[in-house]
Amino acid sequence: MPLPRKADTGRYRLMKKTPQGDLLGRIELPMPVGIVGGATRAHPTAQAALKIMGATTADRLARVMAAVGLVQNFSALRALATEGIQRGHMGLHARNVAIAAGATGAQIDRIARAMVERGEIRENVARTLLDEMPRKGR
Repeated sequence: MPLPRKADTGRYRLMKKTPQGDLLGRIELPMPVGIVGGATRAHPTAQAALKIMGATTADRLARVMAAVGLVQNFSALRALATEGIQRGHMGLHARNVAIAAGATGAQIDRIARAMVERGEIRENVARTLLDEMPRKGR
């Protein structure tokens, strides 16, 4: 079931609902992909990544790359359908700031939530909140 391309409709449509109610995704990524030569063979991390993916051919690597593109689109749809991209990102950012300030375990979520509620997601705010947290709750 082909999905219309931008040239056909003036907009991108990578996913659509099938008559059975399933979500169908399709992506075309015209790009040159190779696994021989250059950094691919010289860089140990690139070699390890290819091994983990089982990418023994350029075609296999290209298919993995396309699958990652579809997964990113599914993730974006989920974020849009739930908390929204910005709100979800701010929650994640707040957690990272809480960790950078020294929060651990259950403190991380409490500090992150408090920063989001205040609308102040900064490391100095996280440290202050952490210092104000009762010793028992630490």
